[in-house]
Amino acid sequence: MWTIRNFAQTRSTNDDAAPLLGAAEHAGTVLVADYQTAGHGRHDRAWVAPPGSSLLCTTILPEPIATSALWAVPFWTGLALADAIESLTGHRVTLQWPNDLLVRGAKCAGILCISRVIGTRAFVGCGTGVNVVRPDDTSVFAEVLPAPAFLSDLEPRITRDDVRVAMLAAYARRLPDLADSAGIARAWEARAELDGTPYRLLVDGSSEPIVAIAREIASDGSLIVDHDGRRRHIALADARVLREFGFDSIIEG
Repeated sequence: MWTIRNFAQTRSTNDDAAPLLGAAEHAGTVLVADYQTAGHGRHDRAWVAPPGSSLLCTTILPEPIATSALWAVPFWTGLALADAIESLTGHRVTLQWPNDLLVRGAKCAGILCISRVIGTRAFVGCGTGVNVVRPDDTSVFAEVLPAPAFLSDLEPRITRDDVRVAMLAAYARRLPDLADSAGIARAWEARAELDGTPYRLLVDGSSEPIVAIAREIASDGSLIVDHDGRRRHIALADARVLREFGFDSIIEG
């Protein structure tokens, strides 16, 4: 099902995958890099990962999906990646809207999906960055608050290949789920224990964060919350999630 292409260095695996989307010969291609010179996440924030420390890859799904289901792909990817990490470490992974995975309250992985839409069909690349092996020199993370987590903190013998194999196996198991975007949202909500979870959010255009109580995922991927006595939708593109010590502005996925 998968064809692995390894790179010692590239600008961004998502950038490399984008022109391949929609070509039959590239269906199921997985682009893996030891190092990205311009890795990035949502809102074009940089992803910092010293060479050899993280699984940096973009997986082109083997089949197109319905364009109407595109919003659910990051949640589907998060579920599969959580399956993989938990199977390797035995530790519970926390899913955080919209696209982060946490262990012990710290970010260990982020997701950024790309797509090419042709009418009612969408060809998708699932971009993931997973902090696997904690580097000896962590000074590069000096400005990352709160500090990132690494899977080797939980399982010292874990390798990036271990995570890649487990992740692709989880993708393969969950491929049929992509036919039911609403089911993906409900599964993500349950796994994240979303209903009732407080979120600190900085909405674009605001200078002060709000604290809202999450309720569910809307049919476009928005976060439905209760705030200040009313229910509101927080769109994917319109807010950033803050954690205890502020923005994870460098490694936000």
